[in-house]
Amino acid sequence: MFKREEKPRPIEIKSRKELELMRAAGKIVAEILNDLQERAKPGVSTRELDRRAQQILDKYGATSPFMGYPNAREGGPKFPAAICASLNEEIVHGIPRKKRILQEGDILKIDVGANYAGYIGDSAWTFAIGNVSAEAQKLMLVTQESLKMGIGRVQAGGRLWELISTIQEYVEDNGLNVIREYQGHGVGRDMHEEPSIPNFLDEEFDKRPANIQFKPGMTLAIEPMVVTGSWETKVLGDEWTVITQDHGLAAHYEHTVLVTDNGPEILTLWN
Repeated sequence: MFKREEKPRPIEIKSRKELELMRAAGKIVAEILNDLQERAKPGVSTRELDRRAQQILDKYGATSPFMGYPNAREGGPKFPAAICASLNEEIVHGIPRKKRILQEGDILKIDVGANYAGYIGDSAWTFAIGNVSAEAQKLMLVTQESLKMGIGRVQAGGRLWELISTIQEYVEDNGLNVIREYQGHGVGRDMHEEPSIPNFLDEEFDKRPANIQFKPGMTLAIEPMVVTGSWETKVLGDEWTVITQDHGLAAHYEHTVLVTDNGPEILTLWN
C-alpha cells in the first residue's frame, strides 16, 4: 500500500517457522480490526482508534510497521501513527487525528499492520458508521466480494494475472472502478516484498509482469481499493492521505494470504 522499492527482488518462499510467526502477526492484526469495528461509532475520533490499536500491539510485544514509514517524497514526513484511518473519499493513508470525528453515514477504512518477532501481518477493512447510503453499501459489498474472489485464485500453479483480472472484471461489471496507483504486494519480513499485485491489467499503465506463478510458501497482501467514480487520485497537503480526485466514495479490503498445496490460507482472519 505504501510506496515500495522500485528494484524487483526475488519472491520469498517462507519456511515453516517463518509462517508460524506470520500467523501470529496475522492474528494480532485480526484482533485489532475486530476490536476497532466495535469501537468505530459516531462521535469517536480516529485518534482514539489509533491509540486502542497501539494498546493491543503493546499487549503482544508487537510494533506497527506503519509508524515512521518513510514518505514517497524524499525528506517528506514519516507516517505518524499505528494505523491508517481513511474516511469516505479518502482511499488510503489517512492519518488518525483527535479532531477527525466519525459521523453517521461515514464509511471508514482502517488499515492495520503488526510486526511480531520480525514478521508482518497486514489487513484492512471498511466499516459502516451507523446507517450508510445504498451507494456506500453496494461499494462495500462489491469490494469485499472482489477480495474474496481474488483470494480464491490463489492456487499453487496459478498465475498472478488470473487473480488481477478476476478482481478487475468483477468490480467493473458492477459499475465501479479499481484504483491504479496503489496496489497489493508480497509481505513477510518486510512490509513490501515481491510480487507487486495491482488490481487491474493495463500494459500501457503498468508494465510489471503479471505472469508470476504461485508457489507454496508465498505470502501475499491482496487489497482491492475500489471507487464509485474515477480511479484518478491525489494526495492531500499532509503528504499522506490519498483521496479520489472527483471525491467519489472509496472502499478498501485486504488480507494476508499464504499459498499452499491445498489452496489459499488467510493469515489475518479473526476466529
